[in-house]
Amino acid sequence: MYHRIRELREEKKITQKKMALMLNCSQQVYSNYELGQRDIPTDILIKLAQFHKVSTDYILGLKNEPK
Repeated sequence: MYHRIRELREEKKITQKKMALMLNCSQQVYSNYELGQRDIPTDILIKLAQFHKVSTDYILGLKNEPK
């Protein structure tokens, strides 16, 4: 799941810092999400899915189709 949030971010050419601002967390915390060093809280997972217009199942790796 961690590589998917990075891929989604990079597809939109958004920096980690901008994503962190949108999620109301620090860049370091967001970086830890992408590296798998920190679990992604449910509320952040939902925000990521809504922002990228994909399902939470896609981010979690339960589905291969974004929606």
